Amino acid sequence: MKFNLKLDGKDIEIETNSLAEQANGSALVRCGDTMVLATAVMDKQDREDRGFFPLTVEYQERYYAAGKIGGGRFMKREARPSDEATLNARIIDRSIRPRFPKELTKEVQIITTVLSWDGENDPDVLSLIATSTALSVSNIPWNGPLGAIRVCRRDNQFILNPNYEERKENDMDIMFVGLYEKKEFVINMIEGGCKEVDEKSIMDAYDFGEKYIKKLLDFQKEIQDKIGEEKYVLEPAKKDIELEKEINDFLGDKYEKAFFQKDKAKKSKDIENLTKELGFFLDEKYPEDDKKKYAFSFLDKEGDRLVHEGVLKENKRVDGRKLDEVRRIIADVSVLPRTHGTGLFSRGLTKSLSILTLGSPGDQQLIDGMEVNEDKRFMHHYNFPPYSVGETGFMRGPGRREIGHGLLAEKALTPLIPSSEEYPYTIRIVSEILSSNGSSSMASTSSSALALMDAGVPIKRLVTGVAMGLIKDDKEYKILADIQGPEDHHGDMDFKVAGTREGITAIQMDVKIEGITRAIMEETLKMAKKARYSILDVMEKTISKPAEPSKYAPRIITITINPSKIGEIIGPGGKVINKIIDETGAQIDIEDSGQVFVTSDNSESAEKAVNWIKGIVEEAEIGKIYEGEVKKIMEFGAFVEVLPGKDGLIHISKLSDKRVEKVGDIVKEGEIVSVKVLSIDAQGKISLQLIKK
Repeated sequence: MKFNLKLDGKDIEIETNSLAEQANGSALVRCGDTMVLATAVMDKQDREDRGFFPLTVEYQERYYAAGKIGGGRFMKREARPSDEATLNARIIDRSIRPRFPKELTKEVQIITTVLSWDGENDPDVLSLIATSTALSVSNIPWNGPLGAIRVCRRDNQFILNPNYEERKENDMDIMFVGLYEKKEFVINMIEGGCKEVDEKSIMDAYDFGEKYIKKLLDFQKEIQDKIGEEKYVLEPAKKDIELEKEINDFLGDKYEKAFFQKDKAKKSKDIENLTKELGFFLDEKYPEDDKKKYAFSFLDKEGDRLVHEGVLKENKRVDGRKLDEVRRIIADVSVLPRTHGTGLFSRGLTKSLSILTLGSPGDQQLIDGMEVNEDKRFMHHYNFPPYSVGETGFMRGPGRREIGHGLLAEKALTPLIPSSEEYPYTIRIVSEILSSNGSSSMASTSSSALALMDAGVPIKRLVTGVAMGLIKDDKEYKILADIQGPEDHHGDMDFKVAGTREGITAIQMDVKIEGITRAIMEETLKMAKKARYSILDVMEKTISKPAEPSKYAPRIITITINPSKIGEIIGPGGKVINKIIDETGAQIDIEDSGQVFVTSDNSESAEKAVNWIKGIVEEAEIGKIYEGEVKKIMEFGAFVEVLPGKDGLIHISKLSDKRVEKVGDIVKEGEIVSVKVLSIDAQGKISLQLIKK
């Protein structure tokens, strides 16, 4: 069955349960010629409660959607997801996860597949709409629907769901996801990048998009009312009141005292000991029944209660800070001796070390995806090893979390990166999270900004970020600045805001509750600005302007030549350019525009390569005297190399003012002689005269 909605001039078509008929729910969403299929399937068997909801979300890009074969020479199947696909999967997951009932233990899998892509309409927003519709019409317990839009601002005008061309020249690109909760409109996910915009601009974008999200919600609700299945009824979780009383009697106030300790190591140890004691107590009292699992789940809920009551009733945080107080900040640079730039940033127990490497233009990452085809010259990669949280674990490649956090920091830093014309280097930053207790992504943003300054990259300002939290009940709420681990785990919101003193560069929010109101969003942005400035105060005392480049960093010399001369530099089969590279050790990159980049760790080799290239492209001038090697002797004269790769002829009559019987009597092959350019004909042939020394 098909349904249609016109949204700001664009037609959105939704077709439900027509293709993937065996899924619990499916939706095919189309805008233009971009089409996305979303399927929602719930396992028939209940899974043992693992302490988290077993939800998996996959976002699949298909080369065929864009009319490509894609892949490498030997492998044509789509392999691991692109970073863009991983980010889109995370956005869907973060949006839909809070809307599932807490007592649901059946595994749910969402798969979105881009079936057709027109190069104009982005499938990411359509994927969220498709996922929401598929879940809404299915029998899967889910409190939807959700409405998703993208808002850009170009020339001070907001654009809804812009095409790719409209997204190129803008100062804001934000995705908002919203819903109705008890007839109140709230936002439950935000993801975006900006070019140092103020907080008011973010709120203006929200206000612009709100009516369109509401239209999408009403549209999906209409579809759900017409064809939606009856939702699977869950049995309410059973509470063991007697056991909970026994646990409380056994622990007394010891758990609360341990929970509110400032020292994380001692706190973790005390809570671990209490948990073990409780386990021994229950095993002894109930040898035939395993009560520990229920007890440990109850303790986690006690953590929720303690965090909420502490903040709402007493303005009391787990580490004793004020609600708007940022943890102690430490910033340092030039930590490692041989790297091109380093930045070390600590916020409480969270510590990030960022290492920057400069490379030539040829070191750019080549991206050939379904949507994205570009050369990427700025990269930020994020590593989160198990030791950062005091644990052991498998060391595999980067997971979704690492990719997502890395791209968030990259988004926050990108507006400050100078253009390739101003700074032709390829820049790669790797952030190693050495210790984590909340908001390591914002710590990596800060340490990366320090590394950029330390490496001498000409950024105008430092960038930092802070994670804001929320504690809310039915009557009131309070916002927290710089949340740490327990406040993230037991709190209701994770709202990251990154930027400079001039404005916001990246924003990301997800929640564990229904969503946040406009008032909460506005207040959070205001408090985040104050926190961001306080962090920048410390960072700027460490470094406030780009340092001198490291002596170990490569140097790039840029020259511009006539594009028609590019072939002469490259030579047949690359013979000339390879010879220059082999003999000088420099790396040479040539653009079609005629820009030539010569990169080398050694200034002498770079200069040698530059002079060589200049010699190749230089034109001989009439009347100018050159020194060159005699390359070949003929009966009628001698050929002399006046410029690299360019020979001129000294006719026998021009070797002397006297009669010359044999050319070899005057010059020898291999001899260096001085010659004057007499003429250059239309074919570029050069006539020379020998100049006697």
